[in-house]
Amino acid sequence: MSDLANKKCVPCEGNIPPFNIDEIHEFLKKVDGWDVTEDKIDGFHLTKSFKFDNFLKSQEFVNKVGEIAETEGHHPDLWFGWGYARIKIFTHAIKGLAESDFILAAKIDKISNA
Repeated sequence: MSDLANKKCVPCEGNIPPFNIDEIHEFLKKVDGWDVTEDKIDGFHLTKSFKFDNFLKSQEFVNKVGEIAETEGHHPDLWFGWGYARIKIFTHAIKGLAESDFILAAKIDKISNA
């Protein structure tokens, strides 16, 4: 889809503005099947649901996501159970989305398509 998966997440300390809706839509074209939602607490965030054949496959996937998150220093919210996983990504420091959120999404797409 894009070269985002080859980039590295950059830690954000809140010194940048969050993406506006036009920037979000431009970056959405570079990831696979992520939804954008907005709430009053977190601003815009990326979400995606994944389906699996059983609990163990869901757990293995979430563990791989955790390894990527630690390596990148960018930690999504994760929910999982029997046959499913759900991921929410946003940058807490800016209460919205930045390029690193899309980089993490692209890296997750890469393992989900493997």
